[in-house]
Order: sequence, then C-alpha cells, then structure tokens
Amino acid sequence: MMGGKNLRPSMATTLLHVTAFCVVVATIIGNSGVQGSHKVYRELQSVPADKVIETHRTGYHFQPPKHWINDPNGPMYFNGLYHLFYQYNPKGSVWGNIVWAHSVSKDLINWEALEPAIEASKPFDIKGCWSGSATILPGNKPFIQYTGIDKDERQLQDFAVPKNLSDPYLREWVKPDQGNPFIDPDPSVNASAFRDPTTAWFVNGEWHTVVGSKKDMLGIAYLYTSKDFKKWVKAKEPLHSVQGTGMWECPDFYPVSQTGDRGLDTSAVDKSVKHVFKVSLDLTRFEYYTIGVYDTDKEKYIPDEGSVDSWAGIRYDYGNFYASKSFFDYKKHRRILWGWANESDGKTRDVNKGWAGIQLIPRKVWLDPNGKQLLQWPVEELETLRSARPVTLSSKVLKQGQNIEVEGITAAQADVEVSFSFQSLDKAEPFDPKWADLPAQDVCHEKGSTVPGGVGPFGLLTLASEKLEELTPVMFRVFKKGDNHVVLFCSDATSSTLTKDDEKSSNLTRDEMMYKPSFAGYVDVDLSKTKKIALRSLIDHSVVESFAEGGKTVISSRVYPTLAVGPKAHLFLFNNGTEEVTVDKLTAWDMAKPVMNVPLEKASINTEL
Repeated sequence: MMGGKNLRPSMATTLLHVTAFCVVVATIIGNSGVQGSHKVYRELQSVPADKVIETHRTGYHFQPPKHWINDPNGPMYFNGLYHLFYQYNPKGSVWGNIVWAHSVSKDLINWEALEPAIEASKPFDIKGCWSGSATILPGNKPFIQYTGIDKDERQLQDFAVPKNLSDPYLREWVKPDQGNPFIDPDPSVNASAFRDPTTAWFVNGEWHTVVGSKKDMLGIAYLYTSKDFKKWVKAKEPLHSVQGTGMWECPDFYPVSQTGDRGLDTSAVDKSVKHVFKVSLDLTRFEYYTIGVYDTDKEKYIPDEGSVDSWAGIRYDYGNFYASKSFFDYKKHRRILWGWANESDGKTRDVNKGWAGIQLIPRKVWLDPNGKQLLQWPVEELETLRSARPVTLSSKVLKQGQNIEVEGITAAQADVEVSFSFQSLDKAEPFDPKWADLPAQDVCHEKGSTVPGGVGPFGLLTLASEKLEELTPVMFRVFKKGDNHVVLFCSDATSSTLTKDDEKSSNLTRDEMMYKPSFAGYVDVDLSKTKKIALRSLIDHSVVESFAEGGKTVISSRVYPTLAVGPKAHLFLFNNGTEEVTVDKLTAWDMAKPVMNVPLEKASINTEL
C-alpha cells in the first residue's frame, strides 16, 4: 500500500473515486464525506526537514525523529526482540522515496532505530518497496514478503532474508536475485493493482499467502500456495472477493480462538478456531473486517451470517486508522495489531513542521465472547509509562450542563480510564429511522456534544482549553430503538482547534485544509441490564485513542489545538443530557516518554539478549 489521507467518502463520492497509486489527499465535501484524489508532490518529496516543530509531536506514540511515515510492515517477535518495519521517506515529510525503516524493542514501547532494511535497488523493486509482511519459517528463519514496483510500474511480490541470522538485531537484509520476484502476476491479474502480501500460513502440507487486488469494482484476495516456499502457484479461486468494493489494500487473515483471549499462531486451524479477514478499503480509506470460517478443503473463506464485508461492516477503528498489520506474539501468546494514523492537516504544514504520521499504540486483539466482533486493548506494557500516583475521582454526579475538571493531571499526555452509570434509560431519545442508513459519524455530527439529549451526551472533553474554545469530546449518547437501545460513541474533532480551514473561511486548496471530522461508531452493549459503560482514552498531544466498553468500539482522532497545548491543555468530565450521570470511578495517569527511535548506539534501553 502506498499511503495517504485516512478519510471516509460518502457513498456517492465512493462510487466516483478513481483508484491510482499515490498519496491520497482529502477533498472535503461538508462533514459527511470527502472525495479522495491521489496526488504525488514530487517537488516536496526530497525536501528535508531543516527543523522539527515539536508542538504536536506525540510523547509516547511510535514515530521517527522526522519526516513522513505510513504503513506498519512485517511486525514480528524474533529471538527476544520485537521488530517493526514501516514505510518511511528519509528525505522529506510527504510520501516518496519510500524505504522499509526498521526499529527494535524489548517491550513494544521503547524503540531503537536501525538502518533501513529494504531500499529500492533491484530490477524487481527499482520503482518502489511497498508494504508487506513477515513470516517465521521452520528453523527459526525470518522471511519478509513485500511488493516491489518494476520499471514498467508492475506490482510484483518480492522477498528479503536476513544477511546474518546470528545478529540479534537483524540489521542487514538481502534480496536474492534467484527466486525474486516470488510471485509475478499472470495475464489474468491486474498488475497495477496487486500488492501487500500477507503473513504466510501452513495447512494441508502447503504454505499459503494472500495478495490484495481488484478487477474493476471487484475486490479480490488472490490466494497463492507453495510446497517449499520457493515456487508459488495461484489458486483457481481467490480466498475471498466482494463485488462493489474496489481495491483491497493491506489484507490480513488470521485465526482467533473461540474461548478466551489467548492468541494463535497464524497457521492454527481446528474446530475451536474462527478466522478474521481484514482489508484496507482504498475507496473509503477505512478498514473493515469480517469473522468467519476458513474451509481448508475448498481453500475459501466464508464470513459468518450477519458479518458484512466493506463499508456496511465492522471496523477495527472508526477514526484515523489505516493499513494495519497484525502478528502473533510468541512471547506472550497474543495477537498484536499495529495501525497507522496519518496527519489530518495539509501538506504545507507537514513540510513546515518536518514530520508526518504516527503508529498508534499496538493493541492486543481477541474474539468477543459473543463471537460477532473482536475486542481490542492497548498492550499491557504501555502501563509501565503511567505515573506512580494517579489522579482519582469516584461517585461524582454530573447534572445536565455540568463540567468537572480533572485537576492535577498533565492533560496533554495522559491515560484515562473512567466508568459511568445512570439510574434510568427512560429519557433516551428515539432513534431516527433515517439514521439507519447513515454512517454513525453523520449522526454524531448532527447531534454533537452540545445538543442536549436524554441519556447523554456525556463523557470526556479532551485536549480542552481553559474556557472551552477548543476541545475534542469523547462521548456516549443513548437512543431508544423499539424495545432495544442504541449506544452511539463519538470522538468529535470539529471544535478541536481554532484553525479555520474550511471552504467558507479559507482560500486554501482542498488538499491544504485541515480535516476535523466527527468520528463515531456504535457500541454493542445491552445497557438495560447494567446501566453502566466504560471508557479509556489515550491522550497524546495530537492524538486521542479511545476504547469503549473494554475495546468493543475504538476511535482514534488526530487533532491540532492552538490553545490547549502542553501545560495549557485541560481535561473535563461533562454531561449534556437531562438524565444525571454518575462517574463511578475515574483514574488518570500522567504518561512518561519512552525511548523513541533513538539510534541503537545511543539508546538507553537495555536490549542485551
């Protein structure tokens, strides 16, 4: 995958979208959608940062010291170290000159930077080294699969292997001439839309991998098999395909246990296992996954009934999250998910500040006991950054229109957990039937955080200025729908900054405007039984990652306050519903800064094996 703005078009815009292979820049059409148009800024690709503006750089999220990053690639655990590769421009702060940058860690939180692992150098990748995966082969041998672009702009599947397996850091990788590319698309495949190979899995005596593609509007996951991991053959049928979805980028396919939260090796197959199939949908710039059954005899993936592909389906994250990649952590027996969050401001600001893009906090993922969706939670190692003495509140009642400041916290760099309860759902507003066909974020935009409701809106005002000129609400709102209730979960960036970049107030081109959406999703929870709901928000200067009800629904927002910066940022609890809400318990921690991509020789963390 090449990378670009992570934005959702409306359905009409989606159908008009033209797929090309370059950086997506947003064209804003009101709040409800954007038109994606791919642009490459060749004049800016090799403009190095002469300075790095720190104002909105994150404190504890993964990012290099400067310049552009996009997709996480080939994450793996090998011989005591976690490895993360990622798409990186070493020469500038827009997409271009892409290499596979490489960092290592003992805990997924503190990171040391190594030399790039893969750079364009061979006929089979001379015009680009794009996204891919890592597979640990028998004999404990790492193997990287990635998409290379040849001189004719054909997308090929290439591989690289460590030069020296005895080097614990795997600093050097080689791309053998023999066997590369390991998959060369045949005439039946659209070679201009054929990329992002998955981690391989072994079943029925053969290795398997999937490559994302499309034919017109048909999204395709081509399946390839190999007995020796050298000669690969395209299966007669794709593993999975769906009409009307367009290009499938960064596919991911892996098993999950139906009991407990323990992760599984990618090759695990038995009756106790379900499978997850995920695609990054180029048309919408969002990700969608289904849960289903892998028929190993027919070599087909069949989503469960009610598990819907594409934009009507479930997403890992209902905000700024794209090009994700998961891996099985052999150390702690868990499935770990990485995802990229691009900037939401214009290319000129990215160039001026000298950097663009972050990786979100890695998440543990497992199957919800209801079997219908995944649960996600920040990896437990993140908690080592929490301050020793958190701020706590309990049994605080929020009446309508009331805000309570959470004092004593560094509100720009914090980890906040809070649980809410209420006495009754009788005041819940009716769910408007017209909303059934709209994305949740459109409902969030219509209702907002200030429009009074019955049960809600209530939640947190993050990255808020003292007088609330700027704020990013993370909130819940409960609606009545027949005999059931619908829980809307929002992270609303519309008032996150005083910067005025919109069509009415600015002469900027659309790809220069700041994107300030109302991100939202629904939470699958029966409040009639508990009348309680929980929230965790990771607040880090220009990103707010929020997890509702134990990770059932997740939203990540990129925001750029002008007043609520550093020590001038505030955090509030609020309720604008007529039903009183009780804050049963709030715990908020200041978050320390980890070692973040310091060169290996200068790093302070101990990576001795």
